[in-house]
Amino acid sequence: MADPVQNRSGTPPVLQLLGVSKYFPGVIANEDVNLDVRPGEILGLLGENGAGKSTLMNVVTGIYQADAGEIILDGYGAEFATPQDAIRAGIGMVHQHFKLVPAFTVAENIHLGWSETPKRTSRAVLEARTRELSERFGFPVDPAARVETLSAGEQQRVEILRVLSREARLLILDEPTAVLTPQETRELFTALRAFRAKGNAVIIISHKLDEVMEITDRVTVLRAGRNVGTWETADCSPGMLAATMVGHDIQRQDLHARSPEAAPISATPVVSLRDVTVRNEQNVATLSDVTVDIFGGEIFGVAGVAGNGQRELTEILTGLITPSAGRVLLDGQAAPSGAAAFAKAGVGHIPQDRLNSALAPSLGITDNMAVREYDRPPVGSGVLYRAAAARTLAETIAEVAEVRIPDFAMPVRNLSGGNQQRLVARREIRIARRLLVAAYPSRGLDIGAIASMHRYFADLRDEGVAVVIVSEDLGELLSLSDRVGVLCGGRLMAVVESATADIEQIGLLMGGRTSPDPAPAEALS
Repeated sequence: MADPVQNRSGTPPVLQLLGVSKYFPGVIANEDVNLDVRPGEILGLLGENGAGKSTLMNVVTGIYQADAGEIILDGYGAEFATPQDAIRAGIGMVHQHFKLVPAFTVAENIHLGWSETPKRTSRAVLEARTRELSERFGFPVDPAARVETLSAGEQQRVEILRVLSREARLLILDEPTAVLTPQETRELFTALRAFRAKGNAVIIISHKLDEVMEITDRVTVLRAGRNVGTWETADCSPGMLAATMVGHDIQRQDLHARSPEAAPISATPVVSLRDVTVRNEQNVATLSDVTVDIFGGEIFGVAGVAGNGQRELTEILTGLITPSAGRVLLDGQAAPSGAAAFAKAGVGHIPQDRLNSALAPSLGITDNMAVREYDRPPVGSGVLYRAAAARTLAETIAEVAEVRIPDFAMPVRNLSGGNQQRLVARREIRIARRLLVAAYPSRGLDIGAIASMHRYFADLRDEGVAVVIVSEDLGELLSLSDRVGVLCGGRLMAVVESATADIEQIGLLMGGRTSPDPAPAEALS
């Protein structure tokens, strides 16, 4: 392993942290952290979930105030009492959980709180300015669209564009490519390199080690709230970084291998869709004539670019919405009505927005873990609710999820995004006797947590449960799934066997094509 890089003399860093510590009740989030990022540099910030990465950046951006240590900006001490102070100082951040106003349009969100927004303006002016920003930075958006109608990937695009438009000197990105396509990721990296070339600095928090190796100049690794080292990226490898993050080597798993005791794939489908169509409020079909069978004991992957019907498909499979046309069958019978009835029938759901769709952010961890079983013994029966049993249930879920909880009464939003995700996954797996639907399950997770999550799904499959995984990561889908269905424009383009799947062909299907572009005539002669 290469030796950590030492600070160099000369031009002062854009940002330097000296001995920064941040504590919460019963939690040491950051302790005595030293870090610097230089002009014209992209720094990767790595660590397991709960290592303190997001907390440290929240200190830098004025969301939290450090309990000890110094922040130095361009060689001078700085204190940020509010995020506005950090923005005025030239620091911008795109958070892992979106900070957009759902009822506002894209243009309104882009201009909200921006000093360059005209005090008297019109919607047409804001939309025109947004289009210009979109073209300049290479992020296509619909300025007139309301954020609440956008997919997670489209919302992330708006978040990145909003911060890039401010042209801050230091840009901090928390899992910026989590829901971007490879092409969108390339476009983002092109924009970041241009930003760096102007002498600006970027900090990227990411668990995608291949991307870290591609885009960063140096990497800093946090473990248990402490900085364990900073290295030149050229001196690193993905394996070395993964081992440094978790403190031990990560063993690769063959998730297609089934144990002799594993349940066979069922002869009849657990869930069937027959000519299912979903229409939005504008009567536009967002899911069109989808017919598919999903069997017990298999993992069925769903591939596609964000916004092509994935959300509607997961909501149909979990009872959150009913089809505008077509039928949904569970074990050959008409599916019940409503998400609560689906859950009682043994359908678990890990949604793409864990914090706001699967959890009540301001409620305690115990309440959030017991919500699926509040009316079942031993937690509840009739009008009775047994708080002690709910606490025991929460402790059990946290233990199997390998999440350390200092206080089960604290709001669940105080946990890192990755730990929230682990808890939601284990809670939903408990009720998934027939079907588990997981949307973007590895989003924002570190490499160790991803391995654990994948093992959860493989174990559930081996118990005979049907597992549906929605992801834009083809590598993840092909390593986990028995079959992969490809969505484009709300249509199921094809279902392919993972063992014989061709990644190029899947990519074409994701773009709505079934064959490559024909070769030029001269190439054929």
